[in-house]
This record gives sequence, C-alpha cells and structure tokens, in this order.
Amino acid sequence: MNPLKPLGFARRTLAGALVFVFLTASGLAFSQPANRDAGTHPADVITSWLNLQLRIVRTTPAPPPFTVRRFGYTAVALYEALAPGMAGYQSIAPQLNGLAGLPAVTPGARYHWPACANAALAAMNRYLYPMTSPANKAAVDSLEAANTAQYAGNRPADELSRSVDFGRKIAAAVFGWAEADGSNNNETYALPVGEGLYELTPPRFVPAALPYWGKCRPMLMGSLEGADRDAPIPFSKDPSSAYFAQAKEVFDLSQHLTPDQKAIALFWADDPDGKSFGGGHWMAILNQILTARKPALDAAAIAFARLGIATAEAGVCIFKGKYKYNGMRPVTYIRTVMKQPDWSPLIVTPPHPEYPSGHALISGSAAQTLALLFGENYAFTDTSYNWLGLGPRSYRSFQEAAQEAGDSRVYGGIHYRHSCDVSLKSGKIIARNVAEKLKFRP
Repeated sequence: MNPLKPLGFARRTLAGALVFVFLTASGLAFSQPANRDAGTHPADVITSWLNLQLRIVRTTPAPPPFTVRRFGYTAVALYEALAPGMAGYQSIAPQLNGLAGLPAVTPGARYHWPACANAALAAMNRYLYPMTSPANKAAVDSLEAANTAQYAGNRPADELSRSVDFGRKIAAAVFGWAEADGSNNNETYALPVGEGLYELTPPRFVPAALPYWGKCRPMLMGSLEGADRDAPIPFSKDPSSAYFAQAKEVFDLSQHLTPDQKAIALFWADDPDGKSFGGGHWMAILNQILTARKPALDAAAIAFARLGIATAEAGVCIFKGKYKYNGMRPVTYIRTVMKQPDWSPLIVTPPHPEYPSGHALISGSAAQTLALLFGENYAFTDTSYNWLGLGPRSYRSFQEAAQEAGDSRVYGGIHYRHSCDVSLKSGKIIARNVAEKLKFRP
C-alpha cells in the first residue's frame, strides 16, 4: 500500500465547516476557519518554492547543516500555515521543542490555502537568506507576486488578504523560534591535540567548522534516541590493525577508481561551492517526486515537513559525534602514518572531524523518511545535476541511493567505510524516531 495515498496523492473532495474543533490528542482547542479544503488544491505552490529555494541554496554557499536546518524550518512554517485547512490533521507545534503560541486563524472566516502557503514560503526565504544575491531576492519577490496574481483571478480580495496575513504571521513566529535554537553559537574553539585526533586538512587547513552545532536545540524531543549507536574503529598505527586496514582501503581505491566509482563520488560530492545543492540534494529528490506525482497540497506539505525535520535532526546528530570522537581524516593518516606525503583525495576534505559521515547520516535519514512515505521499493531517477553533466542516476529504492551516497565518500577519499555504514544506520534511526513521535493526526 502506498503510505501517502491517505494523505492526498489521490484527489479527493473535502468538506469542512466546523468553527471549533477540540484536538483531544493534545488537549488543546484550536480555532477553525470556515473551510478545511487544503486537500482539494494542487501542490504547485510548494514545488514552485522548492525550485526557487534550491536555486538560492545552490547560489548561496553554506555548510550542509545550515541548509538542512533552513529547509526544516521552512517546512514547519509551510505545514503550520496549512494545518487549519487540512481536514483530519492537527498543528504539530505543541509537539515541537519550544514552538508555542502560533497565530490562529479567524474562526469561521474563509482562507485560500495556496495563498497562505505562498506568503509563508516567501517570508521564510526572506528571513533565512538575507545574505543571498539581489537577483535571488528579486526572484523571491517575483514568485510571490506571480502566485498572488494567479489567485486574485478567482478569490475575493478580503480572503486573499486574510490568507497572506496568516501565512506571514506563521513564518514570523517560526523564524523567531529558529533564531533561538543555538545555531548562532560563535564561541571560540580549541581543537584537542593527541594521537589519532583530527588535524586541520590540506589544501587550505581552514579552522574546524561548526564545533558547537551538535548543541543545537533538537526540533523534536527524542529524535536522536539511539542514533549514536557505535564508536569509530580505535585508532592504531599498526599495519595489522583494523584502523590501518580501513585507511589502506581508501588509499587502494584511490589508485584504481573505476569510471563509475569516480562518477558516484562526483555526483554525490554536493560541495556547497555555488554549483551544487550541498545539503539540499535530498530535498531536490523530493521536489522531483512531487513534480512528477502532482499530489494534493496537504500531502506535499506533510512530505516536506517529514523530510525537512528528519534531515535537520540528522545534521545535529552528525556534529554531536564529530566533536565527541574528533576522528582523524584519511588524508592525514595516509600522508603521515602510511607515508604517502603527496596523496590527495578525489574531492576536498571538509573542515571537520571524520566520524560520523555527514553525507551518509543525512542520506540514511532522508532515504528512510522517503521510503516510509512512498514505499520501500520506490524506483526513481535523480536528475539533480543533469545541467552539470553529472547523471542522471537511477535507483531501485531510496535505500540504494543512500548506500551509494555513503559509498561515494569512500570513493572520494574523505571517509572510512565503517563510518559511512554506521552513519547510514544512525540516519535510519532518526527517521524512524521522527515518524513514530511526530503525530500529524489527532
């Protein structure tokens, strides 16, 4: 059975006219609009904004944890802007960590839910990317205006004004919540020094990045339970040790990479350098699926929220581990212990410790989330980087794509296989935690 069919991937007509509904699951009463028909609208407004936010991500370089967290907050704002209009669903705000007091709809008034979504998504892109280019800022204004003009053709002016106001207020509240999550911690950090510990890596030897990201407030309490399941292989210089063996595998692969292994490493490199999606690669995959399947507005918002929250939580888990274990990168070990001073990986080593693998952990979380939404054996083709001449690449399942993403970091020379395999499992645990703990229905 397709897990998303009940959420609106099959068209349906919804009726809703209760002025108040009591959500017994949370014990709270929420004011309700006259119409709860979000599920009768297409998801075009969501895919249009995902296209633009992905463009902003690609042209506004940022570390992947920033990117997944921004998508997470965008997804929450979108869902909450639509929740009052989604028959059979509830606000998730009371379940989220510290998100309270969201604006309410006017009881008995009518809302145009695509206009609510449009206003919320436009506002979130303005809040989250103040540093982006003037061209991107103009594109945000243009898309919001174009969508609004489309709605104005068949909706009363007062309904549209009310809808825009509600979407913007929800975005402002969610952004205020985001601002207090600890991600702006700029305290100085001194790397621990010792045998086997992380050292700054060539070619740029830049300072260690995001040392306090692991202390960011989780969006959902309990989302990381059980995710730190295994430790890295103990450091050793002994040529007969497991540690030496994993480094030797990275070195040996680098000497004889097949064309497909190299293509995999480059396809999943996702370097946030102004050309790729960085941490947004899996959101680009979701956008391709939504564009192809053309779901209802409510179903697409739930899928966006599930993926956005799960991958944002994965980003926190990554950096909890990195600065807990402070693992040495392959390039340092291979150049010093293995005495290969001229060796370099295929892709540039990111400026933070080796364990766990961020790519694998986010991919594990994303793949498990998408599998829960669309099915374990959902086949798809990822065209994210066609325009760069990388791909398309086809997969028989999301898990197959995640495994390839993990393997890509070994082929690229920046992670050990054990790190990637464990991180894929950790990502799955986070996705399952989010799916089990976050209740969209009362």
